[in-house]
Amino acid sequence: MPLVGSPRHGPPLKLAGRAQRRPPPRTIAPKCDISSPPPRLTRRAVSAASLLLTALPFPASSPQLPAASASETEAEVGEGEGGAPALELERYTDQDQGFTLLKPASWPKVEKAGATALFQQEGKGSNNIGVVVNPVRLSSLTDFGTPQFVAERLLQAEKKKESTKSAEVISTGERSGHDGLTVYEIEYSLDSTRGGMKRIFSAAFVASRKLYLLNVAYSDTEEKPLDKHTRLVFEEVLHSFDSV
Repeated sequence: MPLVGSPRHGPPLKLAGRAQRRPPPRTIAPKCDISSPPPRLTRRAVSAASLLLTALPFPASSPQLPAASASETEAEVGEGEGGAPALELERYTDQDQGFTLLKPASWPKVEKAGATALFQQEGKGSNNIGVVVNPVRLSSLTDFGTPQFVAERLLQAEKKKESTKSAEVISTGERSGHDGLTVYEIEYSLDSTRGGMKRIFSAAFVASRKLYLLNVAYSDTEEKPLDKHTRLVFEEVLHSFDSV
């Protein structure tokens, strides 16, 4: 469908019973810059999303933060290391933006520029879950490349940052989501001067010409590595990310 205000292409229409008039001079619509990267995001929770948007060739401006609702507690995964209480998961659904996921019930939603949704562990905001939704010209992530290709582009962008000391892909995967849409999942480790060692779990899919990006960041230091029970929780979060 042509854009409003765009010039009509092709020969002039012939109107019955009227003399054909000379068409007016063509005007050139202002050129739109679709290659500019999205605004720089303010938290590590959406850093990977920002990097992936930069890697993709056609990002658009960041959406406004919508109102969304969370239902009652839906799942509980395992027991924390040393008998610590497990993270209970609850369903969070944003009908306006069209996505759903599980998130820790004890992690409140906070408002941050550039993030469609952001949840942080109380007292340790560097442990967080972020979602970014942006319009794109893709109909599926497979139009851009394989999960491995997307992961490579993502890490290339990470390594270009001055704060990054090292970044390494741990795993990549692909699954089917709602109505058969393709979802990519990427796990990687990140060591930076801003936040130290972290484990990053990312998921992405394209639906209705919008790119949906989930990023889970959690501390993974030598002194206190990510335990298997907490990892199971975040794998559950990763696998729950889907369209509605």
